[in-house]
Amino acid sequence: MYAAFYRHVLSRTDAEWAHRFGVTAIGRGAWAFRTMRALGLVAAPDPRGSVEALGLTFPAPVGLAAGMDKDAEAVAGLAAAGFGFVEVGTVTPKGQPGNEKPRSWREKDLAGLRNRMGFNNAGADAMAERLASLRATRAGRRIVLGVNLGKNKVTPAEGAPDDYAYSARLLAPYADYLVVNVSSPNTPGLRDLQSVDTLRPILAATRAAADEAVADRRVPLLVKIAPDLADEDVDAVADLALELDLDGIVASNTTIAHDRGPGGLSGPVLLPRLREVVARLRDRVGPDMCLIGVGGISSEEDARAVLDAGATLLQVYTAFVYQGPWWVARLNRALTSRP
Repeated sequence: MYAAFYRHVLSRTDAEWAHRFGVTAIGRGAWAFRTMRALGLVAAPDPRGSVEALGLTFPAPVGLAAGMDKDAEAVAGLAAAGFGFVEVGTVTPKGQPGNEKPRSWREKDLAGLRNRMGFNNAGADAMAERLASLRATRAGRRIVLGVNLGKNKVTPAEGAPDDYAYSARLLAPYADYLVVNVSSPNTPGLRDLQSVDTLRPILAATRAAADEAVADRRVPLLVKIAPDLADEDVDAVADLALELDLDGIVASNTTIAHDRGPGGLSGPVLLPRLREVVARLRDRVGPDMCLIGVGGISSEEDARAVLDAGATLLQVYTAFVYQGPWWVARLNRALTSRP
């Protein structure tokens, strides 16, 4: 049913409009997903598939990548749809409109998406208000929630630590973990912050702000890197993560190594590099650090390959768009039911 709806309706609409429609529908349809799960129409997480990581229990290994629910509007619905965890954002200190349109495209022949959104979001204060309401509910408190942090477009590189610290201070009380995103290709100069010399003060400032905001627990902190980093730069980020006692690394973001036009490309083309980066990181950081693998996973076989490469947890986004709201529940169930 979803395949027909996507082919005949959603795929013929503007990609950004379809994204907006999907987030709104999922946000308002949490009750429908919960009802379908109660009736056995949507697979519920199998307790045998839970994952212990970051000092948390993830009910299933596959979660939602940042970028879909930028303003934390659909968290309850996404969790009810079968995601083991939900990462919202990227959020910046101040709301910003993002880049001019058009800025989102489907690459149907690749089963991929391409975007140059530019961190369009309502800002950290608005997200904090929404997450406070979510966490005030019983269902909302049970969701494993990550918050992905970025800097405002107008903030110069030297001001980046203050941007990340501002959002961390506001949002850490509601987050199960935080991610410092320095890997989007759509904010000018952002990927330059992956250099360890500029990344170190950003991570230190974010860590200090989170600790200041939350006294009764340590909110895990991760960094998200790009697939286009050279191998030696992947190693350098891994070494920095160990030096600063980071809790994990998210690998990876969209790629700019393509000829499709402006923006970052996602989808199955990312999978080979994802496996390489995850395996390299695992060799570098050892067995204990949490690695979240994201980029190109569109089947059970893909998911198992990234787990075998060394990932602790997985995230998806593009395949969810193409395969529909029930796909991730089936994927999580499949990863549990067959060793």
